[in-house]
Amino acid sequence: MTETKSLPTEPDRPRSQAFGQFQYPTPPLAVYPAETIEAHRAFIARRRELRPAEEYRTPTNTEWEDFLGHFERRKLSVGTCARAYGTACIHEHACVRCSLLRPDPAQRGRLTEIRDNLLDRIAEAEREGWFGELEGLRVSLAGAESKIAQIDSASTRGPVNLRGVP
Repeated sequence: MTETKSLPTEPDRPRSQAFGQFQYPTPPLAVYPAETIEAHRAFIARRRELRPAEEYRTPTNTEWEDFLGHFERRKLSVGTCARAYGTACIHEHACVRCSLLRPDPAQRGRLTEIRDNLLDRIAEAEREGWFGELEGLRVSLAGAESKIAQIDSASTRGPVNLRGVP
C-alpha cells in the first residue's frame, strides 16, 4: 500500500486556524501519495537550481511600475486585453479580432455599433470594388460578432456558483 502525506500547515498555528482567512466551514484536507509530494519537491528544487539567481531578486521600483503599468495598458474601450506581461500584440491592436480580448458586458452597445459599422464598410467596399479591403473587414466582423456572442452567452449562463469550491 502507498504511504500518504497530508500537506503541512504552518507549524505555529493549529490546522483549524491555518485556513481561516479563506472562510472555510472546515479546513480542507488533501491527501496525496508520499511519492507525489516528494517528486514535486524534487522538481521545484531542480527548477530553482537551473534558474539564474538574479531572477529571485526583489524587482526595482522601475521594474515593478512597468509590471503594474502593463495591466493598466490592457484596459480597452470594449473590454480588457488578456495577453501576458511582456508579450507583443500579434494583431497590431486590431482588438476586436483577438481571442485575448475579454469583452465588457457593459460595452455590448459599443460592440454592436462596431459590428454595424463593419457591415456598412463591407457593403461600401463591395460597391466600390475595394476587394483588398473585404477580407480584413470580414475577419473583423467575425471577431465583433464573436465578442457579442461571448457577452450574450455569459449573460444567459448567469453567475458561477463557487460554494463548496476551495
